[in-house]
Amino acid sequence: MGDAKKKKKHTGLIVVLILVIVLFIGCAALSSGSSSSDEERGTKEITQQTETTAGESVGSTAESAQAPAEDSTAAETTAETAAEETASSDTTIEEQTLFSAEGVTVIAKEYVTDTVFGDGIRLEIDNDSDKDVGVGCTALIVNDYMISDLFAEEVAAGKKSNETLDLYSNELESAGISNVGQIEIYFHLYDPDTYETTYTADKVTIKTNHFDDMDTSPNDDGQELYNQDGIRIVGRYVDEDDIWGTGIVLYLENKTDKNVVIQCDDMSINGYMVTPYFSSTVYAGKMAVDEITILQSDLDENGITSVDDVQLVFNISDADTYMPITQSDKIDFSTK
Repeated sequence: MGDAKKKKKHTGLIVVLILVIVLFIGCAALSSGSSSSDEERGTKEITQQTETTAGESVGSTAESAQAPAEDSTAAETTAETAAEETASSDTTIEEQTLFSAEGVTVIAKEYVTDTVFGDGIRLEIDNDSDKDVGVGCTALIVNDYMISDLFAEEVAAGKKSNETLDLYSNELESAGISNVGQIEIYFHLYDPDTYETTYTADKVTIKTNHFDDMDTSPNDDGQELYNQDGIRIVGRYVDEDDIWGTGIVLYLENKTDKNVVIQCDDMSINGYMVTPYFSSTVYAGKMAVDEITILQSDLDENGITSVDDVQLVFNISDADTYMPITQSDKIDFSTK
């Protein structure tokens, strides 16, 4: 009977492990991005668009030419990938205290490359207070690109904890980041019971040994959909093999002095109204690569088997006050 229980437990663990691996592979494939061919990633390039705001001319006049993949190109790509992995593996940082407040000290110990999700920063959190505390990440920026900030850890009163702040490899790849040179982090403390923020730290900056040669050039291949008052939006491609349904990948650039939230509304695909899931925060002077998600169920209900013509409106608001800044006119673009 005991052996049967053990086998059952081991089988369950194996199933869980397989599910985690499958999920990770799916997420990594989600944003493996511009380095793959259209056939490999099931994407369509955004090839045309119309004017957005009255009096404003948008879009680049030349379309990107894509040459057929040659054996030599494949070999070069493989070599480049190997070089990028080597560059990532030799990334280092100096140990530094990131902030100390309310009895909590957070120290960046080292740059690590063997995490499940890619690279990361190993942190030591010392809670010398008499209360349990949560440490969260409000915003994470790598080489001037906004990266998902899912870090949130709780540390008991009087205890220490070693945690990793992940730099998701799929997002670094989507942004075209091969060498991490600078990481900017906005931390906050919160009450683990109420999740109320109790302290907001100033921005901290970590520079790696690749700081002097990091690449911060825009990863903006595609068609310009909107460009006004310091906000620029480029449609890169439509991923019809997105894990949730379809993803419309965008490059976002904020050259204003305000942190903004970019959302979209009034969206139709092939003439049918759909519900877009998209909200991207882009800090002042920063960039982002993000995507509009349309659920497969929404496509199925409208009989949409191929995303050909898209119409939408972008809403831009202040990320700090939540007050609207502007709304674009209707924007049309196509993948045909």
